[in-house]
Amino acid sequence: MPQQGSYYSVNEANAATWPAPYRDYLDKLRGGGLGRQYSSRYIGSLVADFHRTLLKGGVFLYPPTRDQPGGKLRLLYEANPLAFIAEQAGGIASSGSGRILDIKPEGIHQRTPFMVGSRREMEALAEVGTSH
Repeated sequence: MPQQGSYYSVNEANAATWPAPYRDYLDKLRGGGLGRQYSSRYIGSLVADFHRTLLKGGVFLYPPTRDQPGGKLRLLYEANPLAFIAEQAGGIASSGSGRILDIKPEGIHQRTPFMVGSRREMEALAEVGTSH
């Protein structure tokens, strides 16, 4: 995975229901705050969006929402496998409050917020304080 990309991938239709730091983060990306212009590329398929992020860099976000404060993606069979691949490729995967692979599973269908991407974008995400 490149250290920095030029794409972000997120369902912006839910932006009004995200915690403010996620909206601030996207404003930073769109405004060139990381030294380049970012383009939105959201297919709506986790694997396809992640595949592009893996090859081209950037960030994929599935933040918590008002209706799903614990996230929507499943930890054990969606977030963990992709987090493992991302980290092996030099990227970072986070729940917004910590490393995905450090979450101790409490149930087979446990859900989590999921943000994954290139090192530069993910470090910038951590800087805006996305803890929830």
